[in-house]
Amino acid sequence: MSLRKTLPAFGLATIGNARSLVISTRRHRSVQALHPTKTNTQEEPIDARQHVSFSNKISIDFEQTKEAYKSKDTLELLRSLVVFKLCSYDILVENNKEIMDLSRKLLGQKTFEQFMKMTFYGQFVAGEDHQSIRPVVQKNQAYGVGAVLDYSVEEDLSQDDAGRKEMESCMSTSEKESPEADHREEKFTARRKFADRHEAVTSARTYFYADETKCDQHMETFLKCIKASGGSSEDGFSAIKMTALGRPQFLLQFSEVLVKWRRFFSFLAAKQGKDGMEVLEQKLDLEQLQTCLASLGAQGNILSCFSDGRLHSSGVVDMLDWNRLIDERMKTSDLLVVPNLQSGRLELLLSKFTEEEERQLERMLQRLDVLAKHAVENGVRLMVDAEQTYFQPAISRLTVEMKRIFNRDKAVVFNTYQCYLKEAFDNVSMDVELSRREGWCFGAKVVRGAYMYQERSRAAEIGYEDPINPDYESTNRMYHRCLDYVLEEIERNKKANVMVASHNLDTVKHTLRRMNEMGLAPTDKTVYFGQLLGMCDQISFPLAQAGFPVYKYVPYGPVNEVIPYLSRRAQENRGIMKGVQMERDLLWKELMRRLTSGEVFYSPAV
Repeated sequence: MSLRKTLPAFGLATIGNARSLVISTRRHRSVQALHPTKTNTQEEPIDARQHVSFSNKISIDFEQTKEAYKSKDTLELLRSLVVFKLCSYDILVENNKEIMDLSRKLLGQKTFEQFMKMTFYGQFVAGEDHQSIRPVVQKNQAYGVGAVLDYSVEEDLSQDDAGRKEMESCMSTSEKESPEADHREEKFTARRKFADRHEAVTSARTYFYADETKCDQHMETFLKCIKASGGSSEDGFSAIKMTALGRPQFLLQFSEVLVKWRRFFSFLAAKQGKDGMEVLEQKLDLEQLQTCLASLGAQGNILSCFSDGRLHSSGVVDMLDWNRLIDERMKTSDLLVVPNLQSGRLELLLSKFTEEEERQLERMLQRLDVLAKHAVENGVRLMVDAEQTYFQPAISRLTVEMKRIFNRDKAVVFNTYQCYLKEAFDNVSMDVELSRREGWCFGAKVVRGAYMYQERSRAAEIGYEDPINPDYESTNRMYHRCLDYVLEEIERNKKANVMVASHNLDTVKHTLRRMNEMGLAPTDKTVYFGQLLGMCDQISFPLAQAGFPVYKYVPYGPVNEVIPYLSRRAQENRGIMKGVQMERDLLWKELMRRLTSGEVFYSPAV
């Protein structure tokens, strides 16, 4: 089955004056995806006796530098120390692009590339292509650390060029022709001031739409990345970004539809006195719902929308039931129907889609389908990166549709949950519950988030609620709450998988403590840990040597074309200086140990 056939769409019975609330439902059809079995070769056991007590309790010493850096030779330790020290100087970080441009002019292209490979590029990037990254990937794998391959090339656009591309690609033909005719919300419309999505983003790639040919090229790049991941790392991951695969206009519009339908449910829940409750605890009484909708002028019998016998017997619906008020439509334009909270009636978000826009959306869905099928064929897990909140509802919904098809036997597709968001727990808990009801395997990467400054600035300027938690401590609590919820689901049925993508040592220790309490073993391979290449080796390698599935996010690409990525790495290191200072202290400790013990010429055994 293709992803296109599962695309949710909201049907409108009478579009003329949007008076009739008659929405049909479809039962989700069970899809048995074919997952080829990949033979798992047993690796030579790694000595972890210093780290693990064998009473089924996991205890890891993250300050044992000999174990943490046994994959590094002494020159690599020195390079790390130099790079991290340079990242501590504000003047260098703030002007890093200008400094690199000047260095290229003074040194010449060839010498500049050699210098970068000896320093920043060599620290944070694995190589230029699929062949050159193999030594790094294979060396890490020899020490128990897998790879999440990520082709990190971006266009190095000026702010003006990025803004122009974004504005052109985020507005529909209908909006350009009649900007006042459509019922769009400010949050989900492109704004020139925030059109450059590069700005104030330190740890995520950014794609700008050029044309359909460019999207096809991005897909081909992702396909090569998936193939390389399948060939170079057992049980590898590959990362994709949806804004690389189609026109962002569709993500904006679909996100607005989803948010407005969810908001309408909350509005109806408040009418029944259910506001202030956890999202899955809000249940609408169907009889009261019918009365409420009738009072708003809606026509039709809401009871007929829920043909599921379980719903009839319970007489209530929750948010997940409400989200099933969807139907397949031949015309994508039918998707853009939203409820008006003031009138309680349905109205078109846009007056029309052009035929070309219909084809563009169709191609975007086809690209996602191709990537997911290719991941299954190559035994690779597909990690869908999170993006800005005005894109994310659509990204998450399309990722769920992929999970419904491809996660029937095991977690192949992973969604990313940003825990700096106030709604993070609602998103995680609803998707976990949906996976229980529909019988597919939940897969998640849990992160803190990459767009905080951009999101806050945009919300303040446009005038909608700041979607970000008020402070770092709140984000930590949200992260641990979401993580605990998924761990409890893993304890319950072992079908869920989670990647703890964090450089925060306290979060890693929290995860280990909770796994001990729940009796979750590293060998279950349901809880993964992830860090960036070139950072936090003192966390990654001790975890791997203790038997945990650990992955490095492995960027690659030509030197000149990953400069934007390297620029952000410098900024991120400066931004998390406390953790980097700890890493520098441990690097110095290991360097001194080697000098005093005669191991200065130590070379890793691979």
